[in-house]
Amino acid sequence: MIRITDSLAIDENEITWSAMRASGPGGQNVNKVSTAVELRFDVGKAFLPEDLKTRLRPLAGRLLTQDGVLVITAQETRSQERNREIALHKLVELLRKAAHRPKRRIATKPTRASKTRRLDSKSKHARTKQLRSTRPDTD
Repeated sequence: MIRITDSLAIDENEITWSAMRASGPGGQNVNKVSTAVELRFDVGKAFLPEDLKTRLRPLAGRLLTQDGVLVITAQETRSQERNREIALHKLVELLRKAAHRPKRRIATKPTRASKTRRLDSKSKHARTKQLRSTRPDTD
């Protein structure tokens, strides 16, 4: 089990891994060894709360396929094991972000002083604009 929060964990069997060759510079190591990893996590089939799944969709963005599969690739290091750790860390961080419930905003009314400050600022700005538009009398 991979612990996300105190009350949330995912099963390691829900994650599928595949290795591939990394792109970019790296000499013979890139051409010979499959060091890049791809992590696939099916959000639709996972045992996660529905509200977490709905918050995860916009957070994942382009990492989420139309089928609801989260695809994370990692090719930062020359070690496949380290790239696995990086991809898993990215998944855990994404799920932690989605697990955080945003606070409900309580609507408040502006204070009388803030209304007065706003109106004073508006009238001062309007007066400045008005003075710019009028031409001085030239006799």
